[in-house]
Amino acid sequence: MTTSLFSRTGATTSEQAGREAFLILRTAFTVAPILFGLDKFFDVMTHWSKYLAPQINDLVPGSAHQAMLIVGVVEIVAGLLVVWRPQIGAYVVALWLAGIIVNLLLLGGYGDVALRDFGLLLAALALARLAPAYARH
Repeated sequence: MTTSLFSRTGATTSEQAGREAFLILRTAFTVAPILFGLDKFFDVMTHWSKYLAPQINDLVPGSAHQAMLIVGVVEIVAGLLVVWRPQIGAYVVALWLAGIIVNLLLLGGYGDVALRDFGLLLAALALARLAPAYARH
């Protein structure tokens, strides 16, 4: 019998696999948004303002940099929501990713990143579907 770091006593193989998938996705959608959100304040990974489409920048008050600071706060909150309430947080992340995809398509030249984010959106939806079965209440 194989055991896993994530296994529970008496769990079937499919239950164990589902729980492991849930924990992997929950960890990813907690850590990534928080790290990306924090980086909006420090621009270590990239200069984030360049990723804001002019059409979106025209809709929000202030500069692109100020908009990215707000984006950073939203991303941090979304990551924390995945920790506390994954049933809700996963849908928030999926919706946020949809917004990022639209922004990237408006910006142009980032279709590859938009496609990657679409894959992440699908993974966030998978987390949302797994959460009711595996999240501790």
